[in-house]
Amino acid sequence: MNVLSVDLGTSNTVAVLSAHGRPPRVVDVDGASMMPSAVFAAEDGNLVVGRDAERRARLDPARFEPNPKRRVDEGTLLLGDQVVPVTDALAGVLRRVIDETSRQLGGKRPDEVRLTHPAQWGPVRRNVLLSAARQAGAGSNLVLLPEPVAAAAHFASFPGQSLAPGKALAVYDLGAGTFDVAIVGATQNGFVVLAEAGLPDLGGLDVDQALLEHVGRQVSVRDPGRWQSLLRPVSTGDRRAQRALREDVKAAKESLSRHPQTEVPLPEPFDDVLVTRVELEALIRPGMLRSVELLAGTIRSTGMTPDRLVGIYLVGGSSRIPLIATLIAENMRVVPTSLDQPETAVALGAHHVPQEGITLRTSDISNTIEDVQRTRQMVTPRSGGYNPPPPPTQGTPAQNPFPNSGPQRVQGPPSTPVPALAGQPSPIGPLPQFPAQQRPNGSSNKGWYIATAVVAIVVVAVVSIIIATSGDSGAGTVAGTDCSDRTADSKGMSECMRKVAGAVAENNDCKSGANAGGQSIDTPGATTSTCTIDSTYSVMYMHFGGSDKADGSPQSGVDTAKQYVDSVTKQLEGTSASGGDPKKGDWDGDGMQGAYTAIEIVSGSGMLVFAVDDSPVAGILIKIDISGSDNLDDLIDYFDQHVKPGGDGGA
Repeated sequence: MNVLSVDLGTSNTVAVLSAHGRPPRVVDVDGASMMPSAVFAAEDGNLVVGRDAERRARLDPARFEPNPKRRVDEGTLLLGDQVVPVTDALAGVLRRVIDETSRQLGGKRPDEVRLTHPAQWGPVRRNVLLSAARQAGAGSNLVLLPEPVAAAAHFASFPGQSLAPGKALAVYDLGAGTFDVAIVGATQNGFVVLAEAGLPDLGGLDVDQALLEHVGRQVSVRDPGRWQSLLRPVSTGDRRAQRALREDVKAAKESLSRHPQTEVPLPEPFDDVLVTRVELEALIRPGMLRSVELLAGTIRSTGMTPDRLVGIYLVGGSSRIPLIATLIAENMRVVPTSLDQPETAVALGAHHVPQEGITLRTSDISNTIEDVQRTRQMVTPRSGGYNPPPPPTQGTPAQNPFPNSGPQRVQGPPSTPVPALAGQPSPIGPLPQFPAQQRPNGSSNKGWYIATAVVAIVVVAVVSIIIATSGDSGAGTVAGTDCSDRTADSKGMSECMRKVAGAVAENNDCKSGANAGGQSIDTPGATTSTCTIDSTYSVMYMHFGGSDKADGSPQSGVDTAKQYVDSVTKQLEGTSASGGDPKKGDWDGDGMQGAYTAIEIVSGSGMLVFAVDDSPVAGILIKIDISGSDNLDDLIDYFDQHVKPGGDGGA
């Protein structure tokens, strides 16, 4: 069986092939073990990827995107005069790898393709990756693997570095785009992620940016205007100069991992700048300390200590920075391990994960809610301590040696950015020291998964429409009140939102912004407020402004709200926990009327989205009941009695 593993990274993509019964080997693409994950939109509409894309970028940098994975949440990329879906960009990178593998297999396609992804990627992002793989011709036998699981398997594959059942390993993964940490435990059947966390604003690209700003502070005074033209290029010449400068800064960073000092060549009229390792470490130390503190907090969340782990394994190209190993050793009294090339560890390790240890296949992620439901089934909450997902087969206690440990998300300390020279916040800046926070234990995991499902649905709906505010003409009314003004009051509500919320806003704690189970949701272009009624129920209200259609023509806030509700409803269809369809109905109250759609995400808990006719206001009632004792009808009854206009607000 021919198996291809692909680690599609932020800056580089690595592929490993196991064919004809031979050991896994790295697939060379364009003569190198790593292929840049870069894309270039040619004028004829074709996508060029890898090193060819980097070469083309020298001619027209505006058509170039070096890190499409980092923009996975954006939906589309503007490359020159072309709008390219992110899925198409990722598919182009994967297609190049699959085509080269097929060529080396004599025209045959791999029998199985394993795709690795960050452990914190939710169902929406994983669906983007799967869609890109299908579009690239990867076939139907696709497997998803969390990157730390693959890294742990790679560690265990080395002689003398076994990861025996009942033991655990910390994986410190610093790539170009993000930092991820996971504690991976071994069972008789494979590996389980006991705890995981990450910093989305820390990676090798951020180190590059910090070094660029440091160089700029030394030379920009000579010609501030020219330096700003490098940071914010307008002409093709400036874009070329910026690209060359960023490549030289990156090369200098890599050189400082091997040498105590190096020079950064600069374009005229600036002189070259000498930088030292000491200077670089001073710049990035706060960010690296954040990562080490998060590593320590994640280990603590499992109830273990660093000395009880098999080791701390460094993966990701940026983990080569010597300061990282030094800080880990100083703060945790454990010398971390780096085996082979850290860039290839994940792709190589994916081949060593046993079949019975793989839980995420194509069929497991058919849509957003179905994936969340399966995740909920895999991670069955138990009382007391942290609990792991059960093995794929019924195991004995010996097969499941982590009865008091389980998948947890540990929220890292927030950063306090410092102003960047380029006008963007720097993620490497100093930060206050906060203890790591963790999601509640036991049965409250259920609430977290319900909230995750709600967030996934709302985010998908937001992405599916364009909410860039362009005006409020034809904004609609609520009970005779003109809704063109979306100015929010102290509770985050516009006047029209307050009329719809009624007693809910009067009797409960309402705050600006969209929030589900403690997870914030970005709703650009909409005024939003979340009202917490009690420990079970909360309501999100949204007032949409005018937006632009796909063809650029304007549409009213009423149409935007309807499009949003329709998108949410579409996400709910066919996804009920009980296997049935969502329940739909009409409502009226306090001189208003509209329609609703309700869905049971997990037994007894779910969400109900409702719209107000001829109005730009919509709402989502969320029910998180960890007892699971009620049914979906209770959610509808609660909406009818307490939430719809004219209800008592839960008082």
